[in-house]
Amino acid sequence: MSRILCYGSLNIDNTYTVDHFVAAGETMSSLDCRTYVGGKGLNQSIALARAGAEVWHAGAIGEDGTFLLEYMAASGVHTEYVQVLPDVKTGHAIIQRTLAGENCILLFGGANQANTKERIAEVLSHFEKGDILLLQNEVNELRELICQAHEKGMKVVLNPSPMNEKIPFDVLSYVSCFLVNEVEAAALLGCGEIDEEEGISVAQGLLQKYPGTEIVLTLGGKGAVYASEDECFWQPACKVKVVDTTGAGDTFTGYFLQARNEGMAAKDAMELATKAASIAVSREGAAPSIPVRGEVPGE
Repeated sequence: MSRILCYGSLNIDNTYTVDHFVAAGETMSSLDCRTYVGGKGLNQSIALARAGAEVWHAGAIGEDGTFLLEYMAASGVHTEYVQVLPDVKTGHAIIQRTLAGENCILLFGGANQANTKERIAEVLSHFEKGDILLLQNEVNELRELICQAHEKGMKVVLNPSPMNEKIPFDVLSYVSCFLVNEVEAAALLGCGEIDEEEGISVAQGLLQKYPGTEIVLTLGGKGAVYASEDECFWQPACKVKVVDTTGAGDTFTGYFLQARNEGMAAKDAMELATKAASIAVSREGAAPSIPVRGEVPGE
């Protein structure tokens, strides 16, 4: 198997349970408030580790976030490439979660935006051709990360979330695998809102735009679509009671990537990732909700 490096965000998640999302000009009391470890990068590293991968995480935190390293290490993630910066706050998120399990998130980048080209080169010097680099869009220097990894011959896997003007469209041809939701897929295709029922055609459209890649399009309760040059199919979602959707996509990403890294067929990898994500949505929190491999049915 290839070694996996996740170069991504590390956040402190402050989660507020609410009746409904706060509207402009509205003040309301939350029903509950809890603090969790978070960040898409951290969540995906933990999902990979709990799926059985040997994964290294790179990124940065402030001195207020050292408990994030302890949590990742306890989950089996290698953390020696995470910098602790003395004059920067750790990235954090304010998450509103409704009683129905839906969420909206406000991010503060903090140390996640303190990466440098020199630091990226130093971290990547420990990896080689054929290794896997997993990226999201919650850290700066995304373009540099993609280019340096491509030059080394690493396989670049991208979850372009959050989708914004920082996505380096000019180098996305270097990406080997995209993991996207419907909003991100629409942005990559340069079109407006897409219909979830058109999942197959949307995934095929992405494959046409980025030939030679793997496309994984997640559609929440509708399921997910996989597309490559060899096959294209719909993966149904598992029917479960939704408690909290935070981290479900990251769980899916980690499990899918590790399954493929083990040599598992795409259909089996999609099924495994779907089952793992269905467990995650039935629990509170992001990283704490991610199951270990033995909890997933059929494993």
